[in-house]
Amino acid sequence: MDFTETICTLSTPAGTGAIGLIRISGKKSLEILQSVFVSKSNKTLFEPNKVYMGTIIDKNEIIDEVLITYFKQPNSYTGENLIEISCHGSVYIQRSILELLVSKGCRLAEPGEFTLRAFMSGKIDLSQAEAISDLIASQSKAAHQLAIQHLKGGFSSKIKSLREQLLHFTALLELELDFAEEDVEFANRIEIKHLFEKLKQEIQSLLHSFKMGNVFKNGIPVAIAGKPNVGKSTLLNTLLNEERAIVTNIPGTTRDTIEDTIVIDGFMFRFIDTAGLRTTSDEIEKYGIERSYKAMEKATIILYLIDKDEVDNEEVKKIKEKFKEKKLFVLVNKSDLLPEFPTTSTKDTFYISAKKKINISAINDALKEFVATLESPNDILVANTRHYEALYNAHLSLLQAEEAFDKQVPTDLVMVDIKQVLYYLGTITGEIHNNEILESIFKNFCIGK
Repeated sequence: MDFTETICTLSTPAGTGAIGLIRISGKKSLEILQSVFVSKSNKTLFEPNKVYMGTIIDKNEIIDEVLITYFKQPNSYTGENLIEISCHGSVYIQRSILELLVSKGCRLAEPGEFTLRAFMSGKIDLSQAEAISDLIASQSKAAHQLAIQHLKGGFSSKIKSLREQLLHFTALLELELDFAEEDVEFANRIEIKHLFEKLKQEIQSLLHSFKMGNVFKNGIPVAIAGKPNVGKSTLLNTLLNEERAIVTNIPGTTRDTIEDTIVIDGFMFRFIDTAGLRTTSDEIEKYGIERSYKAMEKATIILYLIDKDEVDNEEVKKIKEKFKEKKLFVLVNKSDLLPEFPTTSTKDTFYISAKKKINISAINDALKEFVATLESPNDILVANTRHYEALYNAHLSLLQAEEAFDKQVPTDLVMVDIKQVLYYLGTITGEIHNNEILESIFKNFCIGK
């Protein structure tokens, strides 16, 4: 990308709507605007942060009546001169304005290029840029709050603080190398040991928070499991309030996992309907059953359905033992067919009727109560896989540096591991970056942001 060029793009979703928003950013933004826009007040000089009404004109032909907002560098999203054109949402109008801007010297922006320019101009760091993408993609209150926390810079501040503490001692150790012949120590060894221990605890705490952060961001995986024809697909349809899965009386109808999501009290749950668990000679069904067990292994919660006549069966005991680290709720389905509907539900066992939607609210309540029990070892949650990998590698290098330090390995060799810690922490906020990292992050941004 050439950051000296002026870029433009449609920032609202493509298609017909009431309003479309077109952005221009770069050195020539104001010059290009003045060549195509005529203000109703006949102004040719625009003041920042004010809205102007007028028309976009191409060769004396009016394209649309629009509102213009001008943000002067560096006080704009990108840190450059930035123009926002609010036009009518006609596809023809939007395309005509963009074509006109390109003819006047703009280039159509790449995905994420506006946010990339914000990063390159120092308006935000790299983790905040990723938080913007997460904020746009958030589908629940939990994911939204997590993205806002990172966007406000809480996570960035934590990483920068860790890095700065290590940099202080790194500078002193470097100084010792400069005066190696004089055999002097500028860095207090006891303080360095304490710093290593502190950094290990801080990084471990962030690493431990990833499981919860990832769950909040992407949804809590809930596997719906049980024998064939026990009502798993019916339960999925009932929970989602739509006919998402095929339901028949034929055992083995569901041969692969089916996923969908709902939001309960601000938390997104990813429900996975699995193939019925049984012994079978059908190769396709066998494969589906294997995937069922894999889905249960990956799930945070398992809703295990049993028939009304199998409350104390051995299969339930085996499942509880096999997945004892998971939160497991036993759902006694088709309980409406009993002579009297039981009222003896326990904390982890519920009598329900998926078909008649009886006691389904109890399941939702149990899911909400489970979320309330989740606790983080840290106020800041890590939810980004790239951040987790960088922290993991930083922790590994820190352990190696500590071991080398304890063994009194020469300082210049210890510095190799310490610099690796600094490198990995720096990649999180973008203090250290390369084109490969930037391309990987921004290629998935929506165009216009």
